[in-house]
Amino acid sequence: MAFWDSLKSKTTEMSAQLKTKTGQFKNKELANGSMAMCALIAAADGTIDPEERRKTAALISSNDILSIFEPSELKEKFDWYCDKLAKDYDFGKVEAIATIGKLKSKPEQARAVIQIGIIIGGADGNFDAHERGAVKDACFAVGIAPTEFDL
Repeated sequence: MAFWDSLKSKTTEMSAQLKTKTGQFKNKELANGSMAMCALIAAADGTIDPEERRKTAALISSNDILSIFEPSELKEKFDWYCDKLAKDYDFGKVEAIATIGKLKSKPEQARAVIQIGIIIGGADGNFDAHERGAVKDACFAVGIAPTEFDL
């Protein structure tokens, strides 16, 4: 229970910080990286069932941090990455990680994408090992130590 309480506290703090930061760097790379991260979280166990996809899409559309982007564009990009992951998980994962990796030269934006992954992953109250693994992979892609996020 202590881990969950700690995670809830950290995600609340991250949400507040991200709301400020994302407005400063609203751009296509951040939107794409965020949707690639969300799709990776939805598919973290190797599959995306329709309910999981629907719930993640609902979280995206209701997330204050992502509200700076056009919802229809986010949905389109999220669905695109989900379709890639569903069709061929390994290839889709490589593509999603590569998209996130494009933020390596923009460390603040890369951190924002990582934080979005943590928030989405923990939104259901269970930030499981598969979801943590997906976030770790994203950390490595952008050159940020997972330990920075207690992963």
